[in-house]
Amino acid sequence: MQTVLVLFGGMSPEHDVSCVSVTAVLKNMQKENRRILPVGITKDGKWLLFGGDNYDDIAGGNWEQNPDNRTAFLSPERGAGLCILSGETVETVPVDVIFPVLHGENGEDGTVQGLFELSGIPYVGCGVCASAASMDKSVTKLIAATTGVRQANWLTLHRRDFEADPAAMCGQIAGALDYPIFIKPCCTGSSVGVSKVKTAEDLLPALAEAFKFDKKILAEEFINGIEVEVAVLGNDDPKAATAGEIDAGAEFYDYETKYVTSTSKPYIPARIDDKTMADVRAWAVKIFTALGCKGLSRVDFFVTRDTNEIVFNEINTLPGFTSISMYPKMWAADGLPFGELLDRVIELALEG
Repeated sequence: MQTVLVLFGGMSPEHDVSCVSVTAVLKNMQKENRRILPVGITKDGKWLLFGGDNYDDIAGGNWEQNPDNRTAFLSPERGAGLCILSGETVETVPVDVIFPVLHGENGEDGTVQGLFELSGIPYVGCGVCASAASMDKSVTKLIAATTGVRQANWLTLHRRDFEADPAAMCGQIAGALDYPIFIKPCCTGSSVGVSKVKTAEDLLPALAEAFKFDKKILAEEFINGIEVEVAVLGNDDPKAATAGEIDAGAEFYDYETKYVTSTSKPYIPARIDDKTMADVRAWAVKIFTALGCKGLSRVDFFVTRDTNEIVFNEINTLPGFTSISMYPKMWAADGLPFGELLDRVIELALEG
């Protein structure tokens, strides 16, 4: 019997997205000869072993109120596993593998991966260094640059400088980049805090919004291209799936477009020629490898509309697993259905 600890929720602006992702994971994970321990982390950091059997309660946000929930935590002591509190007694359950279905800070930024390393339990996804580097968009860009891939021009900006002189920061950006400009927090996902700025008047509020989520942000050149995503899977010999394309149906693929409205439309395979398809898949593997990733990641690009050039955008080391998420959809299109994909990432975790 294999025991899988599945973590979800978390102290992150992407808490709700995680709850939707894990619902799909729990519904599709193979149950035979496997004990699944779904543990949710509340927005204020409390760990609870979910005591219900209706996984839709997790996606609906009702899971915290289940009367059968029990306080639980992962011990950093080797061999201790999951500690479950029942009154004044503590039950310890050995865990074979951890599947973190966590998005954003405190979930895919290397912090919780450090706890997994201390516990000595294998876990799905990238290690501490790769997770931290991939979560920070400014660090990602510096490492990706070693591969020679084209990237949008960018500036890295700090909250302390913004607070000291907002006008000077606006001038710095305007002197380096042409409008429109993207303003992005460095360490959020799901397009949280991201703005597309078209005029000088809109720059200051966009900066203020981004700095709500992070003390370090990017100002980035606009790339007129189609958004292409590549699912990568593997450890020492990673493979890339057939690339997919997102038609946002909006100004850009923001949080609302991803999770609230229905304007976006996916295309698998992406509407690019065969050579560009081969090249974008090769670049995805190169960037995955350069960042030291393992297990799984989704690597995102633009393909320019005028010159058909590939431009690296960002990498996501714990991509979404919701019903609309591209990562499982791309592998399904290549003949690896959702349930088998989950088995495969668990196998890769156990391989180390």
